[in-house]
Amino acid sequence: MNVLVLGSGGREHAIAWKIKQSEKCEKLFCMPGNPGTALIATNLAGGVNDFDAIKGAVLDNAIDIVVVGPEDPLVNGLRDKFAADSQLANVLFVGPSQRGAMLEGSKDFAKEFMSRHGIPTASYKSFTSVDIEQADKFLESLQAPYVLKADGLAAGKGVLIPETLEEAKASLREMLGGMFGAAGNTVVIEEFLRGIEVSVFVLTDGKDYLILPEAKDYKRIGVGDKGLNTGGMGAVSPVGFTDAQFMKKVEERIIKPTVNGLAADGIDYKGFIFIGLMNCNGDPYVIEYNVRMGDPETEAVMTRIDSDLLSHLEAAAKGELSGEKIVISEEGALTVVCVSGGYPQSYGKGYEIFGSEYLERSSVEDKIKIFHAGTSMKEGKLVTSGGRVLAVTVNGKGIEKSREIVYPEIDKIMYTNKYYRSDIGLDLLKYEK
Repeated sequence: MNVLVLGSGGREHAIAWKIKQSEKCEKLFCMPGNPGTALIATNLAGGVNDFDAIKGAVLDNAIDIVVVGPEDPLVNGLRDKFAADSQLANVLFVGPSQRGAMLEGSKDFAKEFMSRHGIPTASYKSFTSVDIEQADKFLESLQAPYVLKADGLAAGKGVLIPETLEEAKASLREMLGGMFGAAGNTVVIEEFLRGIEVSVFVLTDGKDYLILPEAKDYKRIGVGDKGLNTGGMGAVSPVGFTDAQFMKKVEERIIKPTVNGLAADGIDYKGFIFIGLMNCNGDPYVIEYNVRMGDPETEAVMTRIDSDLLSHLEAAAKGELSGEKIVISEEGALTVVCVSGGYPQSYGKGYEIFGSEYLERSSVEDKIKIFHAGTSMKEGKLVTSGGRVLAVTVNGKGIEKSREIVYPEIDKIMYTNKYYRSDIGLDLLKYEK
């Protein structure tokens, strides 16, 4: 099969890396890709929301299956464009319809979906600028801290958790006033759930599903989960507190009702569902849905799948997932993200990257894999081009041993203002047997 992966980050590099291992993969393309994907695939010019360029790439390269990495093109209706175009309608597509993508594209839509299908989540109400007094009263009915979410897409940064009622009211007004642009025209206010987070990933064809390895990611910029939220500073898989009993609850209370709910609502959904969960004293509650894989969780999760990912993706796109069996490695994965100093606020770009011998290879046999996230080539040199630059993943048994390997490797990678969290996985050591 000829495969096109849409996207340019570490998530897409990891997905492409895994697809490349399949015997079914004849030619692999990434649009636009990055210097890491260029080592294993053919990068094509064009943006993920340039639907005309995507169509041209699919036709010019006889693409059999398209795998969408980021959420934007899905929320913007790329799958629907394929379905409505006679030249593209027969191309296999991994990603939901525009209506299905509303699970991520609108927090209010997602909460209504969960409420309708009896899926456990925090109590909530949604407000616009004309409802400000009612919003204040709802905040007053809750206990601190408070959770405020921009309804629309905000690049993973549209969630605020004020500690006091006064801060919550002020933040609400800032959000409705344009802090997150149009994404914040509606704000969802939720009760705060106390527990520990875990990310669960599902591949579904709308009827059946495969549960991928779970992961825990680290959102805050600083050690000890301090500071501003980021797109993700690291990830660990498996997660010690997600034992068989907990995962059975997740499957029965959340995964099955979600897939069945999509079918009941007549939503065309063939793709990934990322379920952000809170483990509250052993019971799972949904924090959010995403309609794609997480980043940097993907850079850990993909290295633990021992079965043929492309076979799974093909079956999902065809609606034939019931015959697929996923094989998950007993070895764990630990991912640490190297970022540009100043991220997630302003940071410099264009710094040359030196160091690790693994920068230009991530073979299946390597215990260390480096996935490119925010890199580019400039005058023949590899340079930084984003806030999150590289995701370094180590596979092995035990978080302690993985940490002993990953951090010395990161020290070999050099660029101006390199920063990373030194505590990835430490909080999970107490759950290891």
